[in-house]
Amino acid sequence: MINNIIFDVDGTLWDTTKIVAKAWNRAISQVGEINSAMTSTILKKEFGKTMDVIAEDLFPDLDSENKKILLEKCCEFEHNDLMENTDDLLFPNVKETIIKLSEKFNLFIVSNCQCGYIELFMKKAGIQEYIKDFECFGNTGRCKGESIKILMERNNLSDAVYVGDTQGDYEATVLAGIPFIFAKYGFGNVEDCYLEISDIKELLNL
Repeated sequence: MINNIIFDVDGTLWDTTKIVAKAWNRAISQVGEINSAMTSTILKKEFGKTMDVIAEDLFPDLDSENKKILLEKCCEFEHNDLMENTDDLLFPNVKETIIKLSEKFNLFIVSNCQCGYIELFMKKAGIQEYIKDFECFGNTGRCKGESIKILMERNNLSDAVYVGDTQGDYEATVLAGIPFIFAKYGFGNVEDCYLEISDIKELLNL
């Protein structure tokens, strides 16, 4: 029996890449250290990685200090733009499914995002009351698999599945020792999974 479901955020519960790309381009323009432009397509390939890896992928010519400065500015602009956004960025059926799942399962979130991002997501989605706990790279400084293990230990979880959309998500579940459910409507592809879903509402039949 499975009693606990842990969710990824980007590519699994919502898609912010268009808004984030615009925010990051403003940050890049303001910092003025590189001649590069972000797009939704570029970010979809990066989301799911830890923030330090994203910085290395996208800003390889910057030294570590300037990478840090630029990434902090990107995250600042991203946070502000997402707070101001009024469009629905959730994938279809996310909020309704979360509410229904919470009647039978304990729900959690683990992401490789920065501090404050999950809280922002939950507020914008209106699902704070249905999520038992969450963890992220910004808090732990660890890879997603380790962050999953930290959350599971903190909540004394002996059984759980993780729902994500990338190969990195799958590899995190291998490290954490839990089954992986592939959200095939998301940003990536995976080589192996416990189950795959084309719509989050399929979890109601878990």
